[in-house]
Amino acid sequence: MSVPQLLQGVIQLVHQAGDAILPFWRADVAVIAKADDSPVTAADLAAHHVLLDGLTALDSSIPVLSEEDANIAQDVRAGWSRWWLVDPLDGTKEFICGSEEFTVNVALIEHGRVVFGVVSMPTSGRCYYGGADLGAWRAEGNKVERINVRTAPPVGEPLTVVASRRHSSPAQEQLLAGLSEHLGDLKLTSAGSSLKFCLLAEGAADCYPRLAPTSQWDTAAAQGVLEGAGGVVLQLDGQPFTYPARASLLNDSFLALPEKAPWRETLLELVHK
Repeated sequence: MSVPQLLQGVIQLVHQAGDAILPFWRADVAVIAKADDSPVTAADLAAHHVLLDGLTALDSSIPVLSEEDANIAQDVRAGWSRWWLVDPLDGTKEFICGSEEFTVNVALIEHGRVVFGVVSMPTSGRCYYGGADLGAWRAEGNKVERINVRTAPPVGEPLTVVASRRHSSPAQEQLLAGLSEHLGDLKLTSAGSSLKFCLLAEGAADCYPRLAPTSQWDTAAAQGVLEGAGGVVLQLDGQPFTYPARASLLNDSFLALPEKAPWRETLLELVHK
């Protein structure tokens, strides 16, 4: 099956997973603590099964690594050249709190790089999708729009930096202070789950630095959208951010920004101060 065919199949599947989630939303769903103390609900598991069954039906030769089925040995994962990286319900804490800012995330990974990603918002039906060699789109109902990053804020407006609502770190606060010193006043905005990347992809924000932990399934799908829209996700040394088959499924710190941002080198210098 070709990449465009796989992409269209995944878009349908994330909407089906969203439909499986919504009956549990704002319905006092029971919350279970996983081994790492992160929460999981029946909604997470319902979406997981929809995606696992659907992705296997799309192409049974592509293995699935899902947050809800991640206990797969490193030596097994190291033998994969192509796989699905899935977060059935990204933003479980937002979901539990009744917020609309949770998503379904699916990415196709090949040799550690994102081929494409799909991010859907079950509460609105909005869906973002794209990849570095494909472009990026935002779809809602019958309206489908191509989206692109902006290389600079509109004239007279400050740089908009996306900061996590729930997670920060001293290093991140220091970086924000440095950016403000070099680039002027910053506008800080927050968003739940992988929507942080999508704000950059649709030109509504300029930078998303993350100097606190995330997991691979938290970022891959939205990274595909951002890369399709002309953005990049970088390691702190400036190299592309990838998904190797390491023992730990936790990500290193990263910087998400427009590929041609004129302040790119300033940002990279500041993270090492």
